[in-house]
Amino acid sequence: MPVLTLPATDGSSLSVRAKALVFEDRLSIELLQRIQQVAPSDATVLVTGETGTGKEIVARHIHELSRRTQRSFVGVNCGAFSENLVESELFGHERGAFTGALTAKSGWFEAAHGGTLFLDEIGDLPLPVQVKLLRVLQEHEVVRLGSRQALPIDVRLVAATNVDLQAAMDAGHFREDLFYRLNVTTLRLPALRERPGDILPLAQFFLERYARRLAVQPARLSSSAEQRLLEHAWPGNIRELENAIHHALLVCHAERVEADDLRLVARAPKPAPAPAPAPAPMPPAASGDLEAALLGLFERHDTDCFEHVERQLFATAYRYCEQNQLQTWSGPGSSNMASSAAACAPAQRRPRRRRCARCASVTRSSAG
Repeated sequence: MPVLTLPATDGSSLSVRAKALVFEDRLSIELLQRIQQVAPSDATVLVTGETGTGKEIVARHIHELSRRTQRSFVGVNCGAFSENLVESELFGHERGAFTGALTAKSGWFEAAHGGTLFLDEIGDLPLPVQVKLLRVLQEHEVVRLGSRQALPIDVRLVAATNVDLQAAMDAGHFREDLFYRLNVTTLRLPALRERPGDILPLAQFFLERYARRLAVQPARLSSSAEQRLLEHAWPGNIRELENAIHHALLVCHAERVEADDLRLVARAPKPAPAPAPAPAPMPPAASGDLEAALLGLFERHDTDCFEHVERQLFATAYRYCEQNQLQTWSGPGSSNMASSAAACAPAQRRPRRRRCARCASVTRSSAG
C-alpha cells in the first residue's frame, strides 16, 4: 500500500494539515498517476481541494519526483500573515523599508531559489500582492520591499487553495491574469468521502502510528467501527479521521476499537433559508397620491427632483421609526436605504442649499 506522509514534527495531532495519503481508491490511483506525469517538469501546478485533504503532501511529492529534489522545498501559508507583512515575507525587504525593519531580510522566494516554493491558501493573498506575484512569475525576479534592484530567482511554484478561484474572480477578489498564470496544470484532490476505498487503509495506518506513539498494543477495528467509518461524511477529511483514531486508541478496551470509541458525530445539514415574504401591494389610493405628487414636481421642471424625492423618503422613514436610525435602515422598504442612510438624520436638523430650477440663484430652504 503506497503511503505518503509529511516529515516528522513535534508529534502533535492538533494540526489543520493532513499528515498522510494512501492511494487505494480508484480516484486516488488516478491522482497519483497524474502527479507522476507532471512532477518531472518545471510547470506551475495549482492544487485544489478541501481543507485536510493533503495538498501539502501532494506538493512535497511533486518536489521529490522533480529534478529539484536535492534542493530546498519551502512551504508557506499565505493566510498566516497579516496584509501588512505578507509582501515582506514573500519578497523580502531592505533595512529601513518600514518601521521596525532594522535589518535586511530575504523573502521566501529567495529562500526557495533552485528548489520548489509551495504557496498554500493562495486565494487569501491581497490584490496588491497578487499583482507583484504575477510579475515575479513572469520576470523570474523579485524586488525586495524598499529596494530598486531586481534579484533573479529560479523557483518552481506549486500553489494550493481550498476556495473556488473562479468564484473569487467573479467577486473581484482574485486576479484573472494571475489565475491563468497559475493554472498551467491543475490537480484536484477529492474529498475523503469521494474516495471511500482510502478510508480503512488510512485508519489502519493511523492505528499503527498512534499505537507506537502512545506505546500501547496495536488495536483492531471491529466490524461496527469499520461500518461507522465508511458511513461518516468526513467534513474534516483526513485530519478528522486521524483525530478520531487517536481518540479511539485512548479510550478503547482490549485492543479493540468499537464504533462508539470513534466519537463521530454526524453534522445536520444547514436548513435552507426561508424565502422572503412578498411585499404587500401599495393601496390604489396611496399609489394615486404618489403619482400626483411626482407629476407636480415634473410640471415645475425641478432639476433636483430625484434628490428631493429621495431625501423626503428618508426623512419620512426616519420620523416613522421615531428618529431611530437603526430601525430606519432595517425597517420596511429599507433594502436600498443603507447606502444613503446618512442623509436621513441630518436632514431633520440643518438647512440645505439647493439650486432653483428657474432663476438658477442659490437659495436656502429647509430640508424635507
